[in-house]
Amino acid sequence: MAEDDLNATGPQTKDSYALIGAGPMGLAMAKTLKEQGIAFHGFELHKDVGGLWDIDAPLSTMYDTAHLISSKTMTEFADYPMAEEVAEYPSHRDLRDYFRSFAQHFGIYEDYTFGARVTGAEPLGRSGEGWRVTWEVGGQEYSAEFAGVLIANGTLSEPNMPDFKGNFDGELIHSSAYRNPTQFAGKRVLIVGAGNSGCDIAVDAIHHGKSCELSMRRGYYFVPKYVFGKPADTMGGMIKLPMWLKRKVDGAILKWFVGDPQKYGFPKPDYELYESHPIVNSLILFHAGHGDIKIRADVDRMDGKTVHFKDGTQGEYDMILAATGYKLHYPFIDHALLNWRGSAPHLYLNAMHPERDDLFVLGMVEASGLGWQGRHEQAEMIARYIAGLRNGSAEAKALQQKKAQGFARATGGMNYIDLPRMAYYVDKATYRGAVNTHIKALKESA
Repeated sequence: MAEDDLNATGPQTKDSYALIGAGPMGLAMAKTLKEQGIAFHGFELHKDVGGLWDIDAPLSTMYDTAHLISSKTMTEFADYPMAEEVAEYPSHRDLRDYFRSFAQHFGIYEDYTFGARVTGAEPLGRSGEGWRVTWEVGGQEYSAEFAGVLIANGTLSEPNMPDFKGNFDGELIHSSAYRNPTQFAGKRVLIVGAGNSGCDIAVDAIHHGKSCELSMRRGYYFVPKYVFGKPADTMGGMIKLPMWLKRKVDGAILKWFVGDPQKYGFPKPDYELYESHPIVNSLILFHAGHGDIKIRADVDRMDGKTVHFKDGTQGEYDMILAATGYKLHYPFIDHALLNWRGSAPHLYLNAMHPERDDLFVLGMVEASGLGWQGRHEQAEMIARYIAGLRNGSAEAKALQQKKAQGFARATGGMNYIDLPRMAYYVDKATYRGAVNTHIKALKESA
């Protein structure tokens, strides 16, 4: 679809969906829409596909040493495996190339306008009456009407920067601004936040900075990348266990392979295993055991280059890197339209609006081991649902009624810790089970 056609408001767009984003979730959505014969047009801010995995993308939060924390076989799309020569834990460069290859293989490039910043999405009325989408390309504004909107612009682009008390006279950055270990050269570094990115970046700082310390608000469970010579995430799932037993078994395995992180100064988790995401890192404990890194309490306040911690200790630093995560960010649409509650939109299976059948949010879902295949299933469910409504499918109408009657997040009874980043966390088995049940029923009803 040419840009001049997109600038019009004729029938060429009124029967099509606007798909925002060409990262992994956008690509999965594009593929499944094509498979279901649903017309759409995609908009991508960058000049190519891949989302944050392309380090050159405007909103990428990648850094030079970044790799997947899950293995490729547990992460890849089932119908498009990664090449044999790609490492078990691929780099961001491998993943950028993988998504480009995926888009070429499934003929997705032709369906996107690249270099396009979506600036607005407004409903023309009630569900089914269409949307007006506006976007900019090269300083020129365009606008068109679409049948609906599919939002897949990612969850890891808007930094969640803490409001630290006091003033810091050194360099203070969020992890989103980190690109290369040379940024740490000759500096006394404090990493605030010990999630997966924080621990990965801390290892870089250990090797390149003058010193490195890690400030933690709470404890984490640590998982090695390899168990018995195999990627750790490939070892589970062979035998289905109730959660209470799975925690006992997996907890025993972690003690065997990881030991007791508390002896290195790491705080003890104040929650059960799997109630937050674990840290998948084989090096942070290694370096802690060698004295290469010091664990600090949560930050209380700053004064010049001195940081005071909540346990009464203090330290001197030249650079602070806040690895404090990201906030959901949909700047082109009113929050009220997304049924926002607390820190995230409240949507059926994290994707489907309870009242509208022309607005979907893709990829706003996290779960240990979900991988891109789990997200592909989400996309397939939505594509089949849209097709089913158009065809008068009984199952599509049943799903329409189900999501309108009220629902809870698919936590599987897990008591996830109350943090913004956990607001859209689900239990993988519960989530995939529900999504695939809908896919099966929609197939049979087609």
